[in-house]
Amino acid sequence: MSRPIILGIVGDSAAGKTTLTKGIAQVLGPENVTIICTDDYHKYDRKQRAEINITALHPDCNHLDIMQQHLSLLRTGQPILKPVYSHKTGTFEAPVYIKPNKFVIVEGLLGYSTRTARDCYDVKVYLAPPESIRASWKVKRDTQKRGYTEEQVLAELEKREPDSEQFIRPQRQWSDIVVSFYPPSDDANNTNGHLNVRLVLRPTIPHPDLTQILDIGNSSMSAIRLGLDRDMGKPVDVLEVDGHTTLEQVNKLEHLICADMPYLKNVCDRESNPEIGKVAGTTGETIQSHPLAITQLLTTYHMLKATQMYQ
Repeated sequence: MSRPIILGIVGDSAAGKTTLTKGIAQVLGPENVTIICTDDYHKYDRKQRAEINITALHPDCNHLDIMQQHLSLLRTGQPILKPVYSHKTGTFEAPVYIKPNKFVIVEGLLGYSTRTARDCYDVKVYLAPPESIRASWKVKRDTQKRGYTEEQVLAELEKREPDSEQFIRPQRQWSDIVVSFYPPSDDANNTNGHLNVRLVLRPTIPHPDLTQILDIGNSSMSAIRLGLDRDMGKPVDVLEVDGHTTLEQVNKLEHLICADMPYLKNVCDRESNPEIGKVAGTTGETIQSHPLAITQLLTTYHMLKATQMYQ
């Protein structure tokens, strides 16, 4: 293969980017994947951002020129000297030498913010959970892992909202797949675990043939549904998978995705891919999420499909 295959995963803070990335890397083999976080390209540390009153979501708070330069180098298989930002301390650490593997996953806030950066990706995913869900995820993560109080996190969310609206959410338009995890209507307080997923599939890349879903009972009551819709004014396919779907139903969908990709057929053996669909529950327990597994598998499908174009 002449160059790495690059996947972009963009979304607001605590939208689920790292969780999605983890399972995809598991399928592809960690030894084959280089993971880059664009948060490392912040211009200012946490203290400086507070002093000049700017959020990490604002383009002026990030070295987007260096980010897009590094993406261009990675796309041609060249190494980079990547900056490192520590979310734990809010400060910068020594840069690290990164040599791209067969696959590169780039996750972060502003990955699609420039034309040059967008042109570097083979597959572009945007995460768009309901804001109420994302807020609860951010409170949980930042209080447990980053040393904030709940009040601080909620205040930061309010402060960041104008920049989220202006700079983060518009990037949805550039994605090939829009991923929205949401609670079932009869359990609106469920913010983790058995969430449903709505996958907007844009015609910007060739998706697997999923029309057989229509043959296995595609009613509004089905746990797996395929339909047509419009997103940001453009026609799209929409795949929905409910959190209560059974393993048998999911296996049928997996086999449809894997039909023309022999490598992916091994994914259906969950024992060899234990991280697929795994997510932490509300009390810290590990939950198997079929909607998450399908999302990770479909994204992996597109990365492997892209390799066929460059071999």
